[in-house]
Amino acid sequence: MTSPTAEARRRPAMFSATLTALAVAATGVLGAAPAAAAPAPPPAPVVTRAALDPALVAGRGADVPFLEQEAEHATTTGTVLAPSRDAYTLAAEASGRSGVQLAARQWVEFTLPAATNAITVRYSIPDAPGGGGITSPLDVTVDGKDRRTLALTSEYSWLYNQYPFTNDPNAGLLHPDWWIAECGCVPGAGYQVATPFRPMHFYDEQRMLLPRTYRAGSVLRLAVPAGAAARLTTIDLVDTELVGAPHVRLKAANVLLFGADPLGRRDSADSFDKAIAAARKLRLPVYVPPGVYRVNRHIIVDDVTIEGAGSWYTIIRGDEVALAEPSPDGSVHTGVGFYGKSAADGGSRNVHLSGFSIRGDVRERIDTDQVNGIGGAMSDSTIEGLHIQHTKVGLWFDGPMSNTVVRNNVIVDQVADGLNFHTGVTDSTVAQNFVRNTGDDALAMWSEGRANARNAFDRNTVQTPTLANGIALYGGSDLAVSGNLVADPIREGSALHVGSRFGAEPFGGTISIADNTTVRAGTWELNWNIGLGAIWFYALDRSIDADIEVTGDHFLDSTNHAIMVVADWPVKDRYRIEGVRFRDIRVDGTGANVVSARAMGSASFENVDVRNVGHWGVNNCGAFNWDWANGSEFSLADLGGNDGVDRNEFHVGTPWLAPYLPNLITCNDRPPVVAPPAPSAW
Repeated sequence: MTSPTAEARRRPAMFSATLTALAVAATGVLGAAPAAAAPAPPPAPVVTRAALDPALVAGRGADVPFLEQEAEHATTTGTVLAPSRDAYTLAAEASGRSGVQLAARQWVEFTLPAATNAITVRYSIPDAPGGGGITSPLDVTVDGKDRRTLALTSEYSWLYNQYPFTNDPNAGLLHPDWWIAECGCVPGAGYQVATPFRPMHFYDEQRMLLPRTYRAGSVLRLAVPAGAAARLTTIDLVDTELVGAPHVRLKAANVLLFGADPLGRRDSADSFDKAIAAARKLRLPVYVPPGVYRVNRHIIVDDVTIEGAGSWYTIIRGDEVALAEPSPDGSVHTGVGFYGKSAADGGSRNVHLSGFSIRGDVRERIDTDQVNGIGGAMSDSTIEGLHIQHTKVGLWFDGPMSNTVVRNNVIVDQVADGLNFHTGVTDSTVAQNFVRNTGDDALAMWSEGRANARNAFDRNTVQTPTLANGIALYGGSDLAVSGNLVADPIREGSALHVGSRFGAEPFGGTISIADNTTVRAGTWELNWNIGLGAIWFYALDRSIDADIEVTGDHFLDSTNHAIMVVADWPVKDRYRIEGVRFRDIRVDGTGANVVSARAMGSASFENVDVRNVGHWGVNNCGAFNWDWANGSEFSLADLGGNDGVDRNEFHVGTPWLAPYLPNLITCNDRPPVVAPPAPSAW
C-alpha cells in the first residue's frame, strides 16, 4: 500500500513526465527538441617529470617509455597530502613531496595522455601492528569499465629504527650506544624511545597490463573498495605506458625446452643452468619466453646472452631463502639474482642480459647478504631493458672489472643501493636508467681498496632515495656524472655527492659533474642538525684536491643550500676541499644559501646565475676558527658573470657573490630557511 506522503512526492515527477511527453509529441509541429548536453570532457592530463613541468628538465635524465602523472594534480574524492620535506613522513617520501590519501569508497582519476595498455601505480598502505605488512585491494577501471583489482601490499615497505633498520615497529633502539638527534645524546641501555622509531621507506609500486589499449582522453580511476584492509591508501603517482608486443627469439636455447615452468609452480633454476650450458655449447642465446619463473638462488652467468620477451612479459621471481649455515662471503640468505663469477675467480666476460624482470623477496637489510638482482664481476658485458624490484641492491658489481654498460633499466623499491660500482670498476657506463625508491645511494661509485676509473653516469633519472644520495662518488679517477635528473632525496644525503669517506681511495684526474638537474634536494642532515647542499663535497678520510669541474648544472628548489663544502669536525683543521670550479650554473630557489662553506679550501665561480635565494648568497664558516684578521679558511674566486642577488637582511639586493666576499667570514651556523617559489622557465 502506498502512503499518502509517498503519493504526494510522486505528483511533481508525474507532472514533469507528462509535460515531457507532450513536448516530444509536438516535435512534428514545433521542431526537434533540444539535444541533451554533451558530457563535460575530462580534465586535461598533467604530465610531469620528477613532478615538474617537463620543459624545465628537457634533455636531462632518462628517456623513459612512460608518462608520469602526480596524484596531487588529479581529480579525487580523497585528501591531498600537505607538502612536506620532513623525514619520516608520507609526504616527504612522495614524488614532488605530496600525494593523495583515499579511504574506503574514495577514488582518484587520471586522464590518459596517450594510448595506454599498461600502468604503474606508486602507493603506500599501512604496516601491520607488529610489522610484516598487510595486503589491501585497489580497483582499477578505465571509463568506468573493465574493472580489475591490484592486490597492494606493504610487505616490502616500512623500515624502522637505526641502521641497518628493522621491520619491527615496536623495537627499542638498535644501538643505544650511538648518538641520536632526538635527545641530542648517547642514550645508553634502557633508554626508551617513542615507537615506531624513525619509520621510513613507506612506498612500493605495482605494474599492471590492462586488458586492451585505451585511447588518449580515457579516464583511469583508482578506487578503494568498501571493506579494504588498509584504513588509508596513499597514491603518489601513476605512470602510463604503451607496451609493445613480446620479443621473440626463435633460434635460441629456449628455457622451456629444458623444463622451466612458466607458471612459477616449480623452481626453474636448474632449467636455466641447463639452457645456459646448451647455449654456450651451441653458441646460441638463451631465450626466456613470457611467463613467471620461480628461481630461488643465483644463476651464474659467463660468456652467455640471455634474452626475455620484455620486462612486462618475462618475470623471474624468487623467495629469499635462509641458508643452513653462512656462506664464506657472510651471506645468511640467498635469492633470485644473476651473478658473474667473483673477481677472485677471474670474473665473467661477455655477459649480455636483456628484456626481463627480476622480482626479489627482500624485506630487511642485511649487508652481508648477496641478495642483489645483478652481482659479481662482469667485464665486456651489457645489462639492458631489465626491471629490478625488491632485491637488496639492484646491481652491485665487485671489481676489478671493465667495459660494462648498464642502460635502459628500471630499478625500484630496493632496501639499499640502486647500483654500485665497487672496487676497481673501470671504463664502464651507466646510462638512461630510471631509479626510484632506493634505501641508500641510488647510483654510486665506491673505490674501496682499489680505484674506479674512467666511468660515467650519464642521462639517468633518480627519484626519492629514502636514505643517502641520488648519485655519489667515493674516490676514483677521471669520473663523469652528466645529464642526470635527481629529485627528492630524503635524509642523510642529497642529490649529488663527492665524498672522501668509507675507506675510499683518493680522487684523482678530472672529476666532471656536468649538465645535471637536481630538484627539491639540499636536505636537512638530521645527525648534524644542519642543511646540506643539492651538491655537497665532504672531506672525512682525506682532503679532496682532484681537478673537479661542476659545469652546466641546474639546482632547482633546494630545501637548504645549492652548494656545500664540509669537513668532518674532528678533521676540519687537517683536510681541505681545494680548487673546485663552478661554471655556467643556474640556481633557482634555495631555502637558505647558494654556497655553504664549512671547510678549509677554495672554489671558483663563473657565470653562476641565481634567483630566489632564501638567505645569503654565501654562508662562509670556513673551519670555524674565527680568524677575523685573515678571514675564512675557505676562499671564493669570482671569475665574472655571476648574476643574481641574495636576500641579505643587511644589504637587500646585494649581488650574491659580492666583491667583499672572497674569504669574508659570513657564518650563520644554522641560517633561517625561507621556502622558495616553484621553479620556472629561466
